[in-house]
Amino acid sequence: MAIVPDMSDWTWVLERPCPDCGFRASAVDVENLPGLIRENAAVWPAVLARADVAVRPNDHTWSPLEYAAHVRDVCRLFDERLRVVLDQDDPLLANWDQDATAIEERYDLQDPATVGVELEAAAQRVADSFAAVPEDSRQRTVRRSDGPSFTVVTLGAYFLHDIVHHRHDVGAD
Repeated sequence: MAIVPDMSDWTWVLERPCPDCGFRASAVDVENLPGLIRENAAVWPAVLARADVAVRPNDHTWSPLEYAAHVRDVCRLFDERLRVVLDQDDPLLANWDQDATAIEERYDLQDPATVGVELEAAAQRVADSFAAVPEDSRQRTVRRSDGPSFTVVTLGAYFLHDIVHHRHDVGAD
């Protein structure tokens, strides 16, 4: 079953609540971001222990295993992106095709236990990275290849929505 690529520009979540998962970027306090990332990671072991973890609910939705592998990789990606914004002046971020990555990395065939360990490690790393951002660096800017611009704060909120939304997608909220 092929998944239709998501071509949506999700940056709107920085301006208004997500009607699907209820996330409100405006309610995210950057001080709480590391703890919220860790809280999100804590729900995934139970998801990955499900007997049907690798089963897609329909032909256009990832399985919980695929979502977990994606969340792991999003944590890794945003840790890298955070380092870039802190190390460079107004950098342009490289594009990342999440759908191509899911296919190339065979998310559907990965071992749930391994994904769980890797997701926890990646979430801890990015949470620690956000916790270490000096207050005077929180307004540093970064641009995405398709145009949107972020500060460290809005990048963190945008990232948090991604992982919270996927927790919702698998019914773990």
